[in-house]
Amino acid sequence: MTLLSDLESAADIVYRSIAPTPQFRWPLLCDRTGTEVWVKHENHTPIGSFKVRGGLVYLDWLRAEQSGLHGVVAATRGNFGQSIAFAARIHGLKAAIVVPQGNSVEKNAAMRSLGAELIEHGRDFQEAYEFTGQYAQRTGYHFVTSFHPLLWHGTASYGLELLRAVPGLETVYVPIGQGSGICGVLAARDALGLKTAVVGVVPVNAPAYALSLTAGKPVATDSADTIADGMACRVPDREAFEIIRAGAERIVTVSEAEIRAAMRHYFTDTHNVAEGAGAAPLAALLQEKNGMKGKKVALILSGGNVDASVYREVL
Repeated sequence: MTLLSDLESAADIVYRSIAPTPQFRWPLLCDRTGTEVWVKHENHTPIGSFKVRGGLVYLDWLRAEQSGLHGVVAATRGNFGQSIAFAARIHGLKAAIVVPQGNSVEKNAAMRSLGAELIEHGRDFQEAYEFTGQYAQRTGYHFVTSFHPLLWHGTASYGLELLRAVPGLETVYVPIGQGSGICGVLAARDALGLKTAVVGVVPVNAPAYALSLTAGKPVATDSADTIADGMACRVPDREAFEIIRAGAERIVTVSEAEIRAAMRHYFTDTHNVAEGAGAAPLAALLQEKNGMKGKKVALILSGGNVDASVYREVL
């Protein structure tokens, strides 16, 4: 079990660079879901995503451990890459970010604006990720993998904020990409000694972690074609899977139509922009609406970085 002091030390690193994000109870969302529902607004960080927290903690450790380091490289669909570029700039490091071909135009632009060198390679995240290891060997850059304890120690800071600010939460819905978000929430819950149920959410079109939970072992898929690009995982991380299997209540799969509807609901009910991954927890709650009626629930709005052209079509 991760110690609360370890998570608070990671949170202190996060707060050197960003402020805690708010959690709001929106009346229209409560009406829509039939619950007392709280939204944790990770779309309100400086990069529009919770991922910034993990990047700050990981690079703070890396800078202290490797004084001669001159650069880092990571694979991403956008938000993780922004987090690494954001933290690299703080520490005076070069950052190379590998994205698959056809990646989000606006997320690519955001990473470049943070000073990252952008490299397009592969048809999807998994191919970009495999290439990143080769790039690191060739250049000597440090390869920041998509799942590492320091990453979820950082993301646990939003879990601590939420669980302390809203006592008595019965259930928290969390989107799953590679797993750092849900593992952070699980760690925060356990460190605080709470009984809150943590429910993971994946798209029907990228169900690797749901299939893995059913099989009792990591199960890869051949594709992960979803509007929720932050959840487009084909190959689960084994360590993340074990943490999720041990601590999560269940994993809910949501359809593309349900994700799109949830993106619209966030706009009409809260006037917040939610990307696909950010909207997926609301889609899961609405799917389970009858069983959750009258309960005290939280949703992790993990990010708001969706291209205007995509969002226009969704609305």
